Amino acid sequence: MSLKSTLKDIVEMVDGGLGAVIIGYDGIPLDEYVKDDIPLDVQVLAIEYATVLKEIKKAIDVLNTGVMEEVSINTDVTRVVIRVIDDDLFIVFALSADANFGKARYILKTRVPSLKGILQ
Repeated sequence: MSLKSTLKDIVEMVDGGLGAVIIGYDGIPLDEYVKDDIPLDVQVLAIEYATVLKEIKKAIDVLNTGVMEEVSINTDVTRVVIRVIDDDLFIVFALSADANFGKARYILKTRVPSLKGILQ
């Protein structure tokens, strides 16, 4: 299975899924799948959140509180689940505000190992 088709499966499996981007902490996207006609630029969102994630990762390291696995950012318009893939990459999954957030988290947790396999 290709990276693009795996991202598509992730997005399509969750009601309210808008798009998913694999991106590095440097803010450079590797690949994405975004549904047509959505009112959100998921790639720009992922790039902006990459900066925030770098700071969160630094804070976790300074505080020695373990290894970051997942971050979520929820607003009145969107839900975003971010899951670490490896030391360099993470996946940003954008959802509508009324999406099935729990299922999105579960799907990412179970699909990250296959993403790692594809990326190696």
